[in-house]
Amino acid sequence: MTSAKRRALLLRANRDLGAALVDANLVKVAKLATATERLLELAAAGPARQATLLGVLAYELKAVTEEDALLHLAEEQGAGLVDLRECDVTDEVKASLDLDACWATWSLPFDREEGFTYVATAHGLSETVRHHWEKQCDGPVLWFGATLDGIADMLEKIEAARITAKSAENNAP
Repeated sequence: MTSAKRRALLLRANRDLGAALVDANLVKVAKLATATERLLELAAAGPARQATLLGVLAYELKAVTEEDALLHLAEEQGAGLVDLRECDVTDEVKASLDLDACWATWSLPFDREEGFTYVATAHGLSETVRHHWEKQCDGPVLWFGATLDGIADMLEKIEAARITAKSAENNAP
């Protein structure tokens, strides 16, 4: 994914998330406007781990809790909840992951079983996020809410493993 496509996906996903949080009365419009400005700064300069509207709203502005957003996702959309620290992403899924799309949407496909793809997300209230992954996955998607830290930690672990594998491949005789 090019950086321009990643940025466009990130901005659409976060815009939809913000609208959903306001619609659910979890965030006030004024706080959303402030958070959006901060997100634009982070998207331009910060590491991927910081470029999340939910993170800005929850941890910088204290306008909503991550728990409230995840509970709303579970109650209103029937998503399960998953602790990614207790999961292993299957090798089949790891091999085909678009990490840029994962960071842009704060989502991570983590398993496939009987034709279903299991996707963990912190931004599941965003229609852009759901549509993106439903198009990418071969078959139906089962949604699970997950924390920002859980997703970021798993994505960083996968990135590190890819770097190690590439380094070993480059150093092989």
